[in-house]
Amino acid sequence: MKSSKNTKGRKSVVAVAVAVAAGTLLAGVPDAGAHPAAGHGAAGGGLASAAPSRVGGVDLDTVTIPELQARMADGSLTASALTRAYLRRIEEVDPTVRAVLRTSPTALRQAAESDARHRQGRTLGPLDGIPVLVKDNVETRDMPTTAGSLALAGRGPGRDAVLVSRLRAAGAVVLGKTNLSEWANFRAAKPTSGWSAVGGQTHNPYVLDRNPCGSSSGSAAALAASLAQVAIGTETDGSIVCPAGMNGVVGHKPSLGLVSPTGVVPISAEQDTAGPMARNVTDTALTFAVLSRGKGAQGADRAAADDAGTNGDLRGKRIGLWRLPSLGTDVDAVMTRTAKKLRAAGAVVVEVTPPYQARLAELEFPALLSEFHRDIDAYLKTRKGPRNLAELIDFNRTHPQEQTCFAGQELFEQALAAPPTTDPKYRAMRAELKDLSQRSIDETLAAHRLDAIAAPTNPPAWTTDCARGDNDVIPSSTPAAVAGYPSLSVPAGSVGELPVGLLLMTGDRQDGRLLSLGAAVEDRLRAWRAPRYLPTVGSNVSR
Repeated sequence: MKSSKNTKGRKSVVAVAVAVAAGTLLAGVPDAGAHPAAGHGAAGGGLASAAPSRVGGVDLDTVTIPELQARMADGSLTASALTRAYLRRIEEVDPTVRAVLRTSPTALRQAAESDARHRQGRTLGPLDGIPVLVKDNVETRDMPTTAGSLALAGRGPGRDAVLVSRLRAAGAVVLGKTNLSEWANFRAAKPTSGWSAVGGQTHNPYVLDRNPCGSSSGSAAALAASLAQVAIGTETDGSIVCPAGMNGVVGHKPSLGLVSPTGVVPISAEQDTAGPMARNVTDTALTFAVLSRGKGAQGADRAAADDAGTNGDLRGKRIGLWRLPSLGTDVDAVMTRTAKKLRAAGAVVVEVTPPYQARLAELEFPALLSEFHRDIDAYLKTRKGPRNLAELIDFNRTHPQEQTCFAGQELFEQALAAPPTTDPKYRAMRAELKDLSQRSIDETLAAHRLDAIAAPTNPPAWTTDCARGDNDVIPSSTPAAVAGYPSLSVPAGSVGELPVGLLLMTGDRQDGRLLSLGAAVEDRLRAWRAPRYLPTVGSNVSR
């Protein structure tokens, strides 16, 4: 559940995303190659920061997809070489970070097929040949899909989620699967984000004893460590944006319904969505354009086109800053510096407090319990293993490996006892949640004539501790998550070594405009920096 770049030659993120939606193709003249797919290493590893991050004259830490496609077009880089480079980094770096559960046995074949298309001048778009990691609650036909649980660790579903089919149709190399907080952090009352019985504990690449947040922990940590160009996360409330913020990358939670949920292990159909994550907004927008093709996507693309002429200009943009002092004075200082930079770029920044937050916090969890029971029962019927939530609870009780970090499954037990979604009280609760969450954003935007609301995405990463669990009361993600509205986290700065993100949110189906604004904010803040894989830091920045 909960869980700055070299811009030389870079196109406007909006223009690129619109070109993708219109079917623009980028061609190249690459060659093919082969190398055995790397596997997931054991914890411990060497000095991850010493592993090379360059291939074909590009720096994997900072290169964007358009820059990679330009290299493929002039013949100085191939999809096979790029895929091999990421597989090598997974082999060398991931034993330290533990973000990648497995790599695809077909990754290099996918890359060779992309190279052939490039040679023939019939590429499928800017994602053709680009390596993508997928969170392990998203079904893939050539790899297991476990949601981090041993209950699903046997035979995989043998099918692709709709979003994975779209990635493949766009020519992307589905590189592997990432670790996650088991069952997307909807099992125990005090879970430890980034831990699953299948994958163990994912570490924050900036400081290894700090938490990566969740539940898209492996996707975010893998991007921070430059183990793929793009990753896919999923969110019910905070599970894309919090890991993005805490690992210093970009995460986009799309408007509900723009990305198909079919083939994704659920929590709640009323809030669940998959979304793109990357090291920059350009790559995030390009991936979103692929994921969202279909119902509702055209509206998002038209919204992007409306802003295409701004070319990243913040002048006259009105942003409401929701400070959230509960996240601490150090985070508030990052927000103060952020507001100063945005104002210097010509934006108008006004302080706001969206209404109804206490009521949303009161209602959201009980509604999710009922929805989880309904949706997980329906999903488990499609898989081998436990057939419903009651059997899943019994499985955890009888498998000690499921209890090695924390034994609790209180949320499962509460969901089992929750009122069904046919209950009138539940229906009234979800209706009130939808109304108040949408009004909290809509009324704030209207009252101050805002283009977006901004808030801190996350506190500095806390130390990972199975006995204590997470320290993650982070309210900024909730309004957009419950409303089904889009949100976007971009790097804003750091507290010591630990990244802090800026969360931007706006109205329903305004994903294109949000990405356009996010690109301009990213360009102004220039807050990204590579991780140093420190073993620990002082306790002054822990929570």
